[in-house]
Amino acid sequence: MKADSSESPDVDIHGGHRDVTGGAHRAAVFGISDGLVTNVSLILGVAGAHPAASAVKLAGLAGLMAGACSMAIGEYISMKAQGELVSREIAVEAEELKRNPVGETKELAALYERRGLSKELAFEVAKALMAHPRTALEVHTMEELGVGTDTFGSPWRAAVASFASFAIGAFVPLAAWLFVGGATAVIVSIVVTGLTALAVGASLAYFTGRSYILSALRQLVFSAIASGLTYLVGYLVGNGTI
Repeated sequence: MKADSSESPDVDIHGGHRDVTGGAHRAAVFGISDGLVTNVSLILGVAGAHPAASAVKLAGLAGLMAGACSMAIGEYISMKAQGELVSREIAVEAEELKRNPVGETKELAALYERRGLSKELAFEVAKALMAHPRTALEVHTMEELGVGTDTFGSPWRAAVASFASFAIGAFVPLAAWLFVGGATAVIVSIVVTGLTALAVGASLAYFTGRSYILSALRQLVFSAIASGLTYLVGYLVGNGTI
C-alpha cells in the first residue's frame, strides 16, 4: 500500500546545501574584507606622507564613514533595481500564462523534450505543472529567466549588513591611530590588519569550502599589495618626489 504523501516527513530539498541566494550574508562577508583593504590602504597612504597623527585619524574616520555609506547605498540600489527588474518580468510571465495557457504548456513541453523526455511524457509533465498556477509561474520563471520568484533577499537587510561590516573592517586599521601616532601606529596598524586579513580569508574559506591556508594567504597578499602601493604613493608625495 502506498503511503499517503501528506503524512510523509518533510524532505530537505536543499540537500544540506547552504542558502546562497540571500544578499545580507554575502554583503556582510565581503563588506568586512572591503572595509579592511580600503581603509588600511587609505590610512597608510596618508601616513606615508608623514603628516600629523590627527590628519591620519581624520582620513581614516572619513574613509570609514564614506566607504560604509557608499557600500550600503550601492548594495541597496543594486538589489532593489535587480528585484524590480525581476518582478516586472515575473508579472509579464504571469500575464502570459493567463492569456495563453495552451501556448505556454506547449512551450514548457518543448523545453522538457529538448532535455531528453519523450514527447508524450514532456507534455504530461508540462500539463501537470500548468494545472497549478503558482507552480506554473515558478517553473516558467526559473526556466526562462533563470531565477526563482523568491530568489532575492531584502535590500534593506543587505544595506545594513554592508554598512556595519564595512565599518567593522575599516575600524581595524584605524584603531591604533586613536591612541598613538607615528611609526608605532603604523606598525600596530599593519600587524593588526595582517592578522585580521588572515582571519577574514579563513572565514571566507569556511563558506566556500576552499583551503583555509590558501584563502587566508590570498587575502593577506592582496591587502599587502594594496596598502603597500598607497603607502608608496603617500611617501613619494610627502617627499616631493611626485
